[in-house]
Amino acid sequence: MNIVVFGAGGRAGRQVVAEARRRGHQVTAVVRDPARHNNLADVRIVAGDVTDAVTIAAVAAGHDAAISAAVDLSVSPHDFFTASSRALATGLAKAGVRRLVVVGLASIMPGASGAALMDEPGYPNEYRSFYLGHAAGLEELQTCDLDWAYMAPAGDFDHEGTRTGHYRLADHGDAASRISYADFAIALLDEIEAPRHHRVALSVREL
Repeated sequence: MNIVVFGAGGRAGRQVVAEARRRGHQVTAVVRDPARHNNLADVRIVAGDVTDAVTIAAVAAGHDAAISAAVDLSVSPHDFFTASSRALATGLAKAGVRRLVVVGLASIMPGASGAALMDEPGYPNEYRSFYLGHAAGLEELQTCDLDWAYMAPAGDFDHEGTRTGHYRLADHGDAASRISYADFAIALLDEIEAPRHHRVALSVREL
């Protein structure tokens, strides 16, 4: 397949690119500054802005599916995630790319109580504006016509974790859960190769 990855230079994005190449897919890695990411081997690296629909349409043309792991911490989370969702919806549709998998955030997934993890007692909320930005971006996705899946770690990433090749999916979060970036990337690529979940938010957790 030909897969375009937005935010390919971040921790999740790099693992997505590596997993896609491991499976033999052709990858276009979209980053803000290609000069900073020459360590992305054996892929086409292009400059792009995930909040600009015209750019997205241009770089996504000719691809079979898209993954977005993009984030910009220099701007308001609400502004970034809503703008990127709208731009992806418009730009990918114009490029004829129907399947989109988005890297999400555990904090906005429902926890054991049914409420979002960020609203459960004791959950750390010093980054609440970031959580709310993700939630607003998901709300934008829910209004578009793409075949999307929003996939978040069930709790957080195990930053030192290695690839086990295993994971499981759930419709709820778990603040204590950890998964490696590499195993998370496997889940994303599985949904690209054989889409089983459509227009839903999922959590990815260790097996």
